[in-house]
Amino acid sequence: MIAIGCDHGGYKLKEEIKKYLDELSIEYKDFGTYNEERTDHPIYAKEVTKSVQSKECEKGILICTSGAGMAIDANKFKGIRCAVCHNEKAAKQAKEHLDVNILALPGGDLNISQAVQIIRTWIASEFLGGRYLERLQMIEKIENENMK
Repeated sequence: MIAIGCDHGGYKLKEEIKKYLDELSIEYKDFGTYNEERTDHPIYAKEVTKSVQSKECEKGILICTSGAGMAIDANKFKGIRCAVCHNEKAAKQAKEHLDVNILALPGGDLNISQAVQIIRTWIASEFLGGRYLERLQMIEKIENENMK
């Protein structure tokens, strides 16, 4: 299951992404927001991230205007690797090299077709392991030292 959430800047794109996920029968849980009224991204990033961290959901998608705010929020949680991806290449590398478990999308920069291609690529990509696993272990060590 995919956790999905957004602030007001990502609401329209989130609603379109949900249609795409429905078409493919991919289960998701929508953590809000549920309209375009101004709101704060940390509220939704926290809920999506906690659902991935607890393994309630396998992965997550966060959307705000730039993607950056959501990524910053999500990366405050131990075991979470969130990357902002503006294109398919970035999504592929994020998954293959960093085993990114939350995808942050810039709702202000992407149309639905672009977002779908990024999501499709991210879902289809596999973590490569090897030297990349060694790097993830380094990241985990940093987390253990700095995230109490």
